[in-house]
Amino acid sequence: MKITSLALSLLLLATTALRAQTAAPAVKPAAPTVVMPPQPPDVPAQKYGKDGKINPGFIASHQKFVSIAKEGKAQLVFLGDSITAGWAGAGKDVWAKAFNEYMPANFGIGGDRTQHVLWRIQNGELDGGIKPKAVVLMIGTNNVGADSAEGIAKGVTVIVETIRAKQPQAKILLLAVFPRGEKASPNPGRDKLKEVNGIIAKLDDNKNIFFLDIGAKFMQPDGSLTKEIMPDFLHLSAAGYQIWADAISAKLAELMK
Repeated sequence: MKITSLALSLLLLATTALRAQTAAPAVKPAAPTVVMPPQPPDVPAQKYGKDGKINPGFIASHQKFVSIAKEGKAQLVFLGDSITAGWAGAGKDVWAKAFNEYMPANFGIGGDRTQHVLWRIQNGELDGGIKPKAVVLMIGTNNVGADSAEGIAKGVTVIVETIRAKQPQAKILLLAVFPRGEKASPNPGRDKLKEVNGIIAKLDDNKNIFFLDIGAKFMQPDGSLTKEIMPDFLHLSAAGYQIWADAISAKLAELMK
């Protein structure tokens, strides 16, 4: 039996259609890469995630702090990043003994850079009924990888200026950014922070702004850090928070009068 040209054409068409139906599914295109604009250290900015959206944890913490500010009860405010936030973790027992008499508020958020703290205090955390006698500020270590020492210091400076503008009655205890990294050298990050601290030390006017460098108290004689004080050579253990509290207690008592 001969297959006519018409039948052959129909057979080829049917085979092609069948192959099309059983072809591998199309590959889903990859999500476009989100390129975030740069965040200068002295320009207020919210914190974004890798998806290009505002970090929900950042906003939740900020809103909580704004509510505390509106209550107007806090007489002492700590501002900073995860090292400050850690007072509620590893440092909670030390915090209670050292600061509870001052009605303190912890406004620390993990991962914050100078621009994030600046945005926070320009958007409600120092507004409302809050009238603290003192503000303890330590910020800048998370800027090390992206910004120059001069840029980080400029960010700290604008934060100090903003605190003064919003809370002129408050004394500012400006802490040098704590040392980081196990060894003293080579340690580019720690070297950069030394430059930052050298610049922001000049903000001390011995009237409203008081600079205090307690970094050496965390270190061994050779400049190294230990896991007993800083388990990851950045964040503090309970022993580290005790060192912090002891190092500022006398000055803080003076400022809280």
